[in-house]
Amino acid sequence: MLKKTEGIVLSAIKYKETSLIVRIFTRELGLKSYIINGIRSQGKKSKAALFQPMTLLELVVYEKESSSLQRISEAKISHPFRLIPFDFSRSGMAMFMAEVTGKAIYDNYQNEWLYDFLSESLHRLDQNTSDIKHFPLAYLVKQAQFLGFGPDEADEYLQESRSLPFATEEIPLVKSYLEALLSDGFRCSSTHGIRIRRLLLDYLLEFYSEQLDNPSPWKSIGILRQLMP
Repeated sequence: MLKKTEGIVLSAIKYKETSLIVRIFTRELGLKSYIINGIRSQGKKSKAALFQPMTLLELVVYEKESSSLQRISEAKISHPFRLIPFDFSRSGMAMFMAEVTGKAIYDNYQNEWLYDFLSESLHRLDQNTSDIKHFPLAYLVKQAQFLGFGPDEADEYLQESRSLPFATEEIPLVKSYLEALLSDGFRCSSTHGIRIRRLLLDYLLEFYSEQLDNPSPWKSIGILRQLMP
């Protein structure tokens, strides 16, 4: 059955000599894996670019309930980014978003509110008026709420983890920063320094690993820490 949907590419891996297997979080159908044959053959490089992580797509797909690998009939970019592909900091953050979301959801997981949040986050990241200093932290805090395990209060964040990597004198700073992120999201204008931001980033990723019961390392964290202004 053919269905129309919006989708956000989370990952693409090479399959055999010319094909790709792509994981796409679709708004209407949830997280699906699609096999795209011949997309990497000579003369089709421009089409392969459609499936870069975090690309926003309009799709017509074949939906077969009995199949773990679906197929795509039509795909086109729904919103071409102006900054993300050409700004190393923004593209690094987009890769980080793809990794976090890819670990947090599972096959066929469907959540229109989460999809809309991801789409809105990408649009915001692509604006030159956005302050990206707090972006990855705001993203983690807000996405955790859409996933159902994000606390509403800063104290709850600090109470739920098995370990706190902060010195005693840093905890009030971390708490006030979390309060700003929870209340203001991407509009956060906190003046906390790079050390507190990096410590909280590491802490939030550990929090995600505990909640998702996924101890595998975060591949993009090293690059992201270097990109944080």
